[in-house]
Amino acid sequence: MSYTSRLNHAFHNAPILPLNDRSRYVLISDCHRGDGSWGDNFLKNQTLYFTALKHYYTQGFTYIELGDGDELWENRRMSQIIEIHNNVFWLLSLFYRQERLYLLYGNHDMEKKKPRYSDRVCATYFCTDSQCRQPLFPGLTFHEGVILETESRGDRLYLTHGHQADTMNSTFWRFSRFLVRYFWRPLEHFGVLDPTSAAKNYTHKDRVEQRLSDYALKTGRILITGHTHRPRLDPDKPQYCNTGSCVHPRCITCLEIVGEKMTLVKWTYNTRRDNALYVSREVLSQLQLENV
Repeated sequence: MSYTSRLNHAFHNAPILPLNDRSRYVLISDCHRGDGSWGDNFLKNQTLYFTALKHYYTQGFTYIELGDGDELWENRRMSQIIEIHNNVFWLLSLFYRQERLYLLYGNHDMEKKKPRYSDRVCATYFCTDSQCRQPLFPGLTFHEGVILETESRGDRLYLTHGHQADTMNSTFWRFSRFLVRYFWRPLEHFGVLDPTSAAKNYTHKDRVEQRLSDYALKTGRILITGHTHRPRLDPDKPQYCNTGSCVHPRCITCLEIVGEKMTLVKWTYNTRRDNALYVSREVLSQLQLENV
C-alpha cells in the first residue's frame, strides 16, 4: 500500500467536527509520555505541558492529540504510564467528561487501534488523592484521523499523526518497535540516536515531510500532522502544517484554532525582572483559514 493510500485510509470514516466562529481547538502531538525512568522524554517538559493543558481547559478548548501521546514502544504497560503521570490523565479525563477530548494514535502508540483496548486499559485509573479507582476514558474510541469542517464553506482540515508517509513506522511498525525496544533504546543511553526515527534523523525527517506536503498539494487538502517533531505553520505554504512536539529540549509547541484563525504557539520557561520563573506562551506564526 502506498503512503497516499495509507493517508487516505486514515480519513475513511473519520469523525467530522464543526469549525465555526465559536470553535476553540488545541492540537498537540508527540507527548511520548513514559514510565518516569531516565528514558521518559516527557519528564523534562511535564510542567510546561500541564500548565498549557490547564490553560486550554479553563479557556474552553477541545483537546485533540495527534498520536504518540504515550510511549508504548519503549514501555509495555500503559497502566504504568497512567500511574506515573496521573495528574495529566486526571486533567484529560475532565476534558473527556465534557466531550472535549479526541485522541488519535500514531506509530509509537499503535496498540491503541486494537478493539476494546480503551475499555481494557483506559476505562479507569487509580487516583492517588482518593486512593481508589476513578473513571478515566470509559467508552473512548482512539481514531487514526479527525476532520474539521467549516459550516459556512464546507472547507476541511485533515488531522492525523503522519506516520503513514513513513514506511518503516507504518507498514513495518512492529519491526521498528522491536529495534527501538531492544536495540536503539539501550544505545540511546550512550548518545547513539535511532537512524530510523523521523524525529532524530534529519534526512529521514525531510523525506517524510516532503511526502506529507506532496500529498496535501496533490489532494488539495489542508493536512495537519505531527510525527516529525518539527513545528510548521507557513502562511505562504499553508497546505501542510505540523504541531511539533512536547519533547523539544526547552519548550513544547502546539497549534491553536480559534474561530478560523490557526496559531502556532510555543510554551516555555521565562523570567521576570525580579528573576522569578514563569511559564510563557509565545506566538510563532498565524494563518487565517478563510484565506487559504
